[in-house]
Amino acid sequence: MARMRRRRLTTAAVAVTAALVGSLVGCGSGAEGEIDYAVDGTLTTYNTNTVVGAASGGPQAFGRVLSGFGYHGPDGQVVADHDFGSISVVGREPLVLDYQIADDAVYSDGKPITCDDMVLTWAAQSGRFPAFHSASRAGYIDIATIDCAPGQKKARVSFAVDRNFAEFTQLFTATSLMPSHVIADELGLGEGGVSTALLRNDIAQAEQIARLWNTMWELKPDLDLNNFPSSGPYRIESVRDDGAVVLVTNDKWWGPKPETPKVTVWPHGIEVQDRINDATFDVVDIAAGSSGTLTMPDGYELTEYASAGIEQLIFAPQGPLAAVPARRALAFCTPREAIARNAEVPVSNSRLNPAAEDALTQAEGIPEAGQFLIGNPDAAREALDGAPLTVRIGYQTPNPRLAATVGSIAKSCAPAGITVQDAGGTEVGPNTLLEGQIDVLIGSTGGATGAGSSGASAVDAYTLFAGNGDNLARYANPQIDGVISALAVTIDPKEQVRLLAEGAPVLWADMPTLPLYRQQRTLLTSAKMYAVSSNPTRWGAGWNMDRWVLRK
Repeated sequence: MARMRRRRLTTAAVAVTAALVGSLVGCGSGAEGEIDYAVDGTLTTYNTNTVVGAASGGPQAFGRVLSGFGYHGPDGQVVADHDFGSISVVGREPLVLDYQIADDAVYSDGKPITCDDMVLTWAAQSGRFPAFHSASRAGYIDIATIDCAPGQKKARVSFAVDRNFAEFTQLFTATSLMPSHVIADELGLGEGGVSTALLRNDIAQAEQIARLWNTMWELKPDLDLNNFPSSGPYRIESVRDDGAVVLVTNDKWWGPKPETPKVTVWPHGIEVQDRINDATFDVVDIAAGSSGTLTMPDGYELTEYASAGIEQLIFAPQGPLAAVPARRALAFCTPREAIARNAEVPVSNSRLNPAAEDALTQAEGIPEAGQFLIGNPDAAREALDGAPLTVRIGYQTPNPRLAATVGSIAKSCAPAGITVQDAGGTEVGPNTLLEGQIDVLIGSTGGATGAGSSGASAVDAYTLFAGNGDNLARYANPQIDGVISALAVTIDPKEQVRLLAEGAPVLWADMPTLPLYRQQRTLLTSAKMYAVSSNPTRWGAGWNMDRWVLRK
């Protein structure tokens, strides 16, 4: 990485850049009207809160299409979105929050944004209604009640006693709030019908609501745009046959208008190098190495940085790696140190992804991790008692870096009698693992192609919480559930260190996943682009897409 030029915009620099953009536009020199933006996941669903959606490129694409009470800024922090509304803390023991949606907040179809949308978000992700295929319960599982009068713009959210979720600003943020009125119209429930059914715990109607929430927002060229209203500066204009999504200015947006009227978001699989050579991509936001070694022509700027997500092996809950000894055997012969060195980064030993420095040091220094470092076929053979093992390792292609990772594992594990098959494919993802088509998925947090992380360790830890949708290994251990639950309400760094020390040996013994390294990111931008900055979370560079300007 040292051979490449790097730059990193701080929050202050972003603000200065945005101000510069405003002054340039004000001079009337004429901004270009369209930007082409490449992400490193597929664009299969508008709902990025499902297991598949959270692991896709959707968060990168729709952060300024589906807005909320906050968005994730350039350092991964949650920034309050005062255009959308406000949050007030009105109680501490237990935590009680008052949410106020802006009076003029409406969807692009003219329908008001109301607390009904918050109720849908909570119900889908709280775990109370299992029919919802949500990715994560983090934070929402701790909400005891939502007081919402159907059709109103305010709600009171009360957390359970002793469950003051430390990262409450992560809730009801950009891309989390889906338009409940679309589901209400489809089911004939009338205004506020979705929240009414959910709040009165109507299981039969909740299952119908969940079925639509899970499936109705699939992205395809012939989609009915009436079902895809926007609550942000951009709205979907169309989905192209090649999977690209075209975004245009949302005329109903009540906040500052986007600087550029049209952004085309290109999914993973488009040949990045050719498009850079042709200067037809203006912003490229991908995992480092996922498109090979990119040659950067004149006229582009490069940023390389660490994401908040952990690249890892996620083991299937069924098949040849269902038993702990088989998972440990593959872990023993996986050359994690060499794999991380090829990515030019340190090995990561962290599964619960702590944010605090002391806690991170504790997680990375765990002694149990040392035996799973260099690739030890003898230990792997012993773990299997000499029995042969065939393992299919999948990842989303094309991805030269992950292909090389599978090759390294195959070479290192062969002397142990473990045959590793490269099962990469363009459609590989969380469902491929859960359906038993592969035995291992290589991905970032939650199985994502991109960063995958929320930016908050208390949220990311839930990928190993029993019953969580993005717990792809379907791991269940009451002790680890207790650790994760405690981390969610803990702000004391010393207590975080203690909890991580308690959980790490259990996780290394059970081996639901095998961490490799912190996923590195590559951000390429045209030198004529303004106000684009990196972002370590799954929302990526698109977090401020409405401020981007391309000048010819």
